[in-house]
Amino acid sequence: MATIASPAPYAALTPPLIEDALDSVGIRGDGRLLALNSYENRVYQAWREDAPPVVAKFYRPARWSDAQILEEHAFVAELAAADVPVVPPLRLHDHTLHAFEGFRFAVHPRRGGRAPELDRRGTLEHLGRYIARIHTVGAGHAFAQRPTLTVEAFGDDARAYLLEHGFVPDDLVVAWTAIVDMALAAVRRALDRMRFDVLRVHGDCHASNVLWTDDGPHFVDFDDARMAPAIQDLWMLLSGSRASMEEQLRELLEGYESFRDFDRRELALIEPLRTLRLIHYSAWIARRWDDPAFPAAFPWFGAQRYWQDRILELREQVALMDEPPLAVP
Repeated sequence: MATIASPAPYAALTPPLIEDALDSVGIRGDGRLLALNSYENRVYQAWREDAPPVVAKFYRPARWSDAQILEEHAFVAELAAADVPVVPPLRLHDHTLHAFEGFRFAVHPRRGGRAPELDRRGTLEHLGRYIARIHTVGAGHAFAQRPTLTVEAFGDDARAYLLEHGFVPDDLVVAWTAIVDMALAAVRRALDRMRFDVLRVHGDCHASNVLWTDDGPHFVDFDDARMAPAIQDLWMLLSGSRASMEEQLRELLEGYESFRDFDRRELALIEPLRTLRLIHYSAWIARRWDDPAFPAAFPWFGAQRYWQDRILELREQVALMDEPPLAVP
C-alpha cells in the first residue's frame, strides 16, 4: 500500500476524507466524528446512521510496514480467540487493514470503559491475571516482522537522533551525552548479567491502555507490540516509593503467578527498561516534531529546563540501577 510522506503527515486527513475512507469499507457515518486521545496515530469515534459507533484508527505514515501492522492484528485476534479481553479490528471485505487516499486504517468496535483504579484493592491482582493470559498466548510463537526491544533501538538510536538533529541545547550537549552514555553502559551491564526469555508482549501496558468496566478490564492499543521480556508489561503499572512499588508488584505477581510462572530474576530489569524508555521518549517526541500536534502538546520540549531535568533524571536512574532490584516476598 502506498502511504503519505509529508512534513505534516496528517494534513490531508480531513473529516470528509475520514468519512469517505469509512464509506469505502461499508461503514456509513452520520457525519459526527470525535477525535480520541492519540498522538502516535489518529483515532476517531464515528457515529453511524443505523448501527453503534465505531473507532477508526489511521496509522502514522511510514512507521510500520503493512506486514508489521497485520502481525499486530493477528496477535490481537489470537488473544480474543483465547478469551483475553481485547478489541480486535473488524474484518471488512475480508481485511483488517485498509487504505484510502494514501492513509492506512483499521476499524474497531467501540468499547467503553474508564481508567483502572490501581490503588483499589484487587485491581492489580486482576490485571496481573490478564497480563499472564496475554503472555501465555504471546509465548506460543515469536513475531516474524515486529521488532525486539533492544538497547540499540531504544537507546543508541535515540541518542544518535537527538544529537544529529540538534535537539539538545549546545551548552548541555556534553553533560547530556555523558550521562546518557553512563546510563546505557549500566543498562548493558544489567542485561549482560542474566539470560532472559523474550515473548510477544503488549509493549506499552500502562494504565491509559487499559479500560475498566463493571465486568473487568480490556486492553487496547497494541501498536507497540514487540518481542520483550515479560516484565515489560508489568513495570509500567508501578509508581511511587520503593515500598509502594514493592507492594504493587506483590499484588500484580499474585495475580500473574496464579496463571503463569514468572521468572523473578526479571525484577532486575525494571530500572534498565525504565531508563531505556526515558531516553527513547525524548527521541519519540523529536522524531515527530514536524507533526503540528507535537509542538502544541509538548511546548516545553527543547527548553533548557526540559534537558536539565532529563540529565538529573538519568543520574537518578544510574544510581537506581546500582541498587538491589525490587523485592517481593
